[in-house]
Amino acid sequence: MLEAQNVSLQYGKRVLFDEVNIKFHGDNCYGVIGANGAGKSTFLKILTGEISPNTGSVSLEPGKRMAVLKQNHFEFDEVTALNTVMMGHKTLWEIIQEKDAIYAKPDFSDADGMRASELEAEFAEMDGWNAESDAASLLSGLGIEEADHYRPLKDLSGNQKVRVLLAQALFGNPDVLILDEPTNDLDLKTIGWLEDFLLDFRNTVIVVSHDRHFLDTVCTNIVDIDFGKLNAYTGNYSFWYESSQLALKQRSSSNKKAEAKKKELQEFIQRFSANASKSKQATSRKKLLEKINIDDIKPSSRRYPAIIFNQIRDAGNQILEVEALEASRNGKTLFKDLNFTVNKGDKIAFLSKNGVSISTLFKILMGEAKADSGDFKFGQTITTAYLPNDNKEFFETKDSLIEWLKPFSPGENDDVYIRGFLGKMLFTGEESLKSANVLSGGEKVRCMLSKMMLAQGNLLILDEPTNHLDLESIQALNNSLRDFDGTILFTSHDHTFTQTVANRIIEIGENGNIDKQLTYDEYISNERVIEQRANLYEGVEA
Repeated sequence: MLEAQNVSLQYGKRVLFDEVNIKFHGDNCYGVIGANGAGKSTFLKILTGEISPNTGSVSLEPGKRMAVLKQNHFEFDEVTALNTVMMGHKTLWEIIQEKDAIYAKPDFSDADGMRASELEAEFAEMDGWNAESDAASLLSGLGIEEADHYRPLKDLSGNQKVRVLLAQALFGNPDVLILDEPTNDLDLKTIGWLEDFLLDFRNTVIVVSHDRHFLDTVCTNIVDIDFGKLNAYTGNYSFWYESSQLALKQRSSSNKKAEAKKKELQEFIQRFSANASKSKQATSRKKLLEKINIDDIKPSSRRYPAIIFNQIRDAGNQILEVEALEASRNGKTLFKDLNFTVNKGDKIAFLSKNGVSISTLFKILMGEAKADSGDFKFGQTITTAYLPNDNKEFFETKDSLIEWLKPFSPGENDDVYIRGFLGKMLFTGEESLKSANVLSGGEKVRCMLSKMMLAQGNLLILDEPTNHLDLESIQALNNSLRDFDGTILFTSHDHTFTQTVANRIIEIGENGNIDKQLTYDEYISNERVIEQRANLYEGVEA
């Protein structure tokens, strides 16, 4: 068990945590959520001892071992991948080092022999004889080729380093496992492997992630950081979100009787737990929901931006025609002979192992880049609204957000209207007067979404729209695009986002493209499609 008692942390006048008390125990997986800046990563650092709180304490049950996903990607540059993983179990690694040093002595004494036998006993007790094969198995599961197991980390790519450090945290069956954004830089297959690993893991996990599909799959509990307090709830992220929204809706229904509200909540729990049993989650996790106390379901005070896309006019039947489009960068082909017709109401998710391919396609469609050959044509009724992946050129100005947004408003653009619009996107009060060049990544994306909403396009093109956003903004954007009546072209690494928005998938590669009228989950699980996807990248260097 890991426990935080009366933990408080304050930087200047800003209170991050105020007398927090919480216990993490059993084989539960706790997903820690909170708005950007709420202190999620900081709280994990308090739990690991990296940051000391102003008051209070953190205690780990005696005899228990904690493992942490390291964030310093250069710490083990001189160490091989295999050894880096085994170093995750500090005590075992120290025994290995001491044992090897004793056996390497040219003048091996009786005392050395006694010490060696003690170490061998401890080594065996920790299952040390299987340490190397266990470490290798973790590396392979996370997509590190066997040849790379014996290379120092300085010779591996940044993406590979992330995976090695993740394997290090998972190694040796720790009693408490702490993971900060573990799915970053992982592909779909590897995320699936990690989900399966954590579902089978029988100790305590505490994780911060913006990946809602991952949180939904692995979490038994959600810990919500809100205004300096931590509130723990049973269930995964979707259960927390939907139940808190239902409770919020009920709070505003003052005319509804308490008994009716109670029945509604109970029916919600039963419905949700029934759905949970059909997922990868274990039956025991379903039982947790069935036993939940209705009083535990509370309205969230979390604020969500009001993202609403309206069309200035309804599109005709001709949306977009792409014919024999080809593009390359620096002598490398990104796509060739790309043909597709966009139909009214299509919400197309574009996939590729090379994200540059999709960004380039979107830039070509928006007139920001030239194709090597081929053509495309929009319908006469089409009005586009575009969210680029790289938005830095839009924010190279000291203008206030009000002044920044005004030129993008084709209708009303007085200060009161623009301020109100910004307020809906959580830029309230003095925040609307901030200079555009000092915004965080998430704030910039919210501004770009505001720009898109003002355009009132009937064809939306979005390049990785969830990047930099917190869970609240992702959820609001997700809901808005799902309900949008127009046409959407987008790409995203967010599994839930893609699954709930897209009704069609186009995957592009050097060897051609695949175009299927399927949801994302249907697409990635279809055996025929899996075979086609392998051919799409055959012979292509990773």
